[in-house]
Amino acid sequence: QVHLVESGGGLVQAGGSLRLSCAASGRTFSNYAMGWFRQAPGKEREFVAAISWRGGKRNGLDSVEGRFTISRDNAKNTMYLQMNSLKPEDTAVYYCAAVPSSSSYPPSEGYIYWGQGTQVTVSS
Repeated sequence: QVHLVESGGGLVQAGGSLRLSCAASGRTFSNYAMGWFRQAPGKEREFVAAISWRGGKRNGLDSVEGRFTISRDNAKNTMYLQMNSLKPEDTAVYYCAAVPSSSSYPPSEGYIYWGQGTQVTVSS
């Protein structure tokens, strides 16, 4: 069992930045691929980005390319999502997720452990 806790969400003006964190506990963090997903009101959950235990990355949204950066610190059992140049359309609940994986390239689906989510609200 892996327990995930997100933090770092909040209210920010358009153009601002936030850094989300996802703290993991329960199993060896480095054996897992980690991902960020988001769900806006009235919309389906969408894949944002993922990172393998070795640091290989997969981006899921063209709309965040060049603005969002995923990273992880295996020594701290923590994953991050640095979000810059935020836009009102980035408003959503952001979830982190984990799945056991030895691949250098992380998956975009099939995640089995989920955090409770953190709200990100971007005002115009």
